[in-house]
Amino acid sequence: MTSALSGFRICDFTGQLAGAGATRWLATFGAEVIRIEDPVNEGRWDILRGGSPFKDERRGIDLGGAFNNHNPNKLGITLNLRTEKAKEILREIIRESDAVTENFAAGVLEKWGFGYESLKQIKPDIVYVSNCGFGHRGPYSRFKTWGPIVQAVSGLTFSSALPGMPPAGWGYSYMDHTGGYYMAMAIMLALIHRQRTGEGQWVDLACTDAGLSLNGPALLDWTVNGRAMRTEQGINSNRSQFEAMAPHGIYPAAGEDNWVAISCRHDDDWRALAALIEEDWCSEFNDASARQGAQDKLDDCMKAWTSRHDKFDLERRLREQAIPAAAVQKPQERIDRDPTTQAFGLWPQTHHTEIGDVRVDGNPVHFSETDWKIDHGAPCLGEHNEKVLTELLGMSVDEVRQLREEGVI
Repeated sequence: MTSALSGFRICDFTGQLAGAGATRWLATFGAEVIRIEDPVNEGRWDILRGGSPFKDERRGIDLGGAFNNHNPNKLGITLNLRTEKAKEILREIIRESDAVTENFAAGVLEKWGFGYESLKQIKPDIVYVSNCGFGHRGPYSRFKTWGPIVQAVSGLTFSSALPGMPPAGWGYSYMDHTGGYYMAMAIMLALIHRQRTGEGQWVDLACTDAGLSLNGPALLDWTVNGRAMRTEQGINSNRSQFEAMAPHGIYPAAGEDNWVAISCRHDDDWRALAALIEEDWCSEFNDASARQGAQDKLDDCMKAWTSRHDKFDLERRLREQAIPAAAVQKPQERIDRDPTTQAFGLWPQTHHTEIGDVRVDGNPVHFSETDWKIDHGAPCLGEHNEKVLTELLGMSVDEVRQLREEGVI
């Protein structure tokens, strides 16, 4: 089977997840992604390289579980860009590449002598894709960010809370994931344009603006209606604000920290739900206007009922009546309990040179003709120096050995 992106080569400086997550997609669909790292600082451009989680008691720069998860199928080389020889090797790799990708703070590659104008001198049709917190233009362009900072500045952190409580935030750094998805799309769009026209370009991605674009309903409500998201009553992130549905939210189930999501789209759904509940209070809410006009009371009644039932049993019973419902699953339940996950191949096992056999994230999509695949784990530091320098650049093994002795790689 021919891979969807076979024939594309990416000279890759990305790290963490906002960048590495983008080139991960390309690598699993067949692009040759050559990851450039620093031998002097043991690859610590990417702070995840030697960080947790770990498979076993071993620790080290090549054993970080998150790094392995974000970089399968990629080739890894080291270049000491403090030396002119390493810079020339990088120029040669760029000449053989279709794109250069990075998610450093604004201006880092330019400081090293590899900004877009310099890249064009090396290869006029190169695609350069940068992904940083505020992009390379505007008054905030020099500010540094991480995923939680992006979520705060973009307004996403403000959008999650319970009544009377401060913003709850988004917990894990989801804008790193989302930034990676936007970046993957940006790389592909620029490569398609290059294929059609022969023209390269600089794609300047601002991750904070990507986060801002996820605030659509709140922005629209303020722009059109002058209605702020946070009122005296606060925000109830456990209740959907879509007015056509009630009840429509997350409700407690039996046991410790167990929850179930239930949505009643119309009176037919409500009548089916009321028939399951079989309690006198249901008669107060027989039409949509009654339910909409007393959502706090309705939610209190729902909580009292759902909290007496197992979340998976509720999910089954509600679905049997065609009522949209789902148990709120904890990550470990989704992995170990749900058969659809295994059937879809979402966590394939792959082999890492040092870690050994380990499961990693797959892609939540399948192509009938050019599907993704994961052949090997992330590269160890400098693991593919010889392979890339001899096979791509035509160096001899002795030349590579000399570069290593000189501290170039």
